[in-house]
Amino acid sequence: MTTFPFSRRDLLGAGLAGGALMASSRVLAVPALGSQRLLVVFLRGAYDAANIVVPVSSDFYYAARPTIAIARPDPANPKAALPLDSDWGLHPALAESLYPLWQKRQLAFVPFAGTDDMSRSHFETQDTIELGQPLAGSRDYRSGFLGRLAATVAGCHPIAFSNQVPIAFHSASLQVPNLAVNTVTKPSFDARQQKLIEAMYATPTAQALAPQVAVTEGFSVREDAYGALQDEMAKASRGAINPRGFEAQARRIAALMQDRFNLAFLDVGGWDTHTNQGAADGALANRIGDLGRGLAAFAEASGPQWTNTTVIVISEFGRTFRENGNKGTDHGHGSTYWVLGGNVRGGRMVGPQVRVSADTLNQQRDFPVLTDYRAMLGGIFARVYGLSARQVAAVFPEMPPVDLGLV
Repeated sequence: MTTFPFSRRDLLGAGLAGGALMASSRVLAVPALGSQRLLVVFLRGAYDAANIVVPVSSDFYYAARPTIAIARPDPANPKAALPLDSDWGLHPALAESLYPLWQKRQLAFVPFAGTDDMSRSHFETQDTIELGQPLAGSRDYRSGFLGRLAATVAGCHPIAFSNQVPIAFHSASLQVPNLAVNTVTKPSFDARQQKLIEAMYATPTAQALAPQVAVTEGFSVREDAYGALQDEMAKASRGAINPRGFEAQARRIAALMQDRFNLAFLDVGGWDTHTNQGAADGALANRIGDLGRGLAAFAEASGPQWTNTTVIVISEFGRTFRENGNKGTDHGHGSTYWVLGGNVRGGRMVGPQVRVSADTLNQQRDFPVLTDYRAMLGGIFARVYGLSARQVAAVFPEMPPVDLGLV
């Protein structure tokens, strides 16, 4: 048996809450970790995929985005897209972080990916993705797709690097710890308070209700439209960490995944760019630059474990293909997902694609979804963990996996 060097006081002081307070031997004393490690990164707020993985061969892209488009690849222009293939380029803010991983064939992109949820609501679609359940029918908030995966894979030791246990890790059969990596503080509770909290979470009623707690939704009433918009943009992140300073946080996560946890969730907020989005410079460029440096730091800090690690970057939906009157983009549909790791067959654009033009847009406004996120993730899980068709179906009911050859 390998015992974690954590006491209950340590867990509380580190920011572990919810499931960690009800931690069982799955958390405090576990067998040796399996070799495979998986990190899911959720970009809350819907990042603008078309300005990060840029359809550089599309004249329509440049006509649709007169002020925020990223220039076609040009070695003489430091603000131009970096070439991926004849149709796609990468935002220049990622030149020194993720582009080297692409060149090493450790990073792949899956364009036109997403869900069949057409609500264009941050909260609705985030729930849809995290639950991983068929869109038709009632939702069971006690069961998220990562919770089901953790219960399916033997030797799985999960953790959520977030302020609260995300819906994706809700489970009726196990409690998942969460750790807020954006703050490092002294223990928040003294011994008396700790005993009171432990007693509260030890009751059968608390154990039954805890997995059902969902993220609070809704907007505050604001006096003017701009205030309401800013409120929405903040709430779309649902308490997720900001990309700023992510590099240091990513290194902490890599250290914890070296020998303590092998299945993790991280959410990063700040991607709801309705106004003044920018192009090669500006708000989105700054955020994506921070994210890229963080992911590159995670890869470096993983050391030899990087060869056993898969990182999947997703977002609830893409954004409108045409820029709006505020030099930003609004809620869309299809997105581009990222898959990176030492075991990834990268350096490729993967999955079904269509030419990017006005007549191929979904509802004449945004990217279509050609790869369902459940099918894509199911295919990756099957390859990483050697899952059978029956086991994949337990994670994503009614959605057969698609093997895109990513790992």
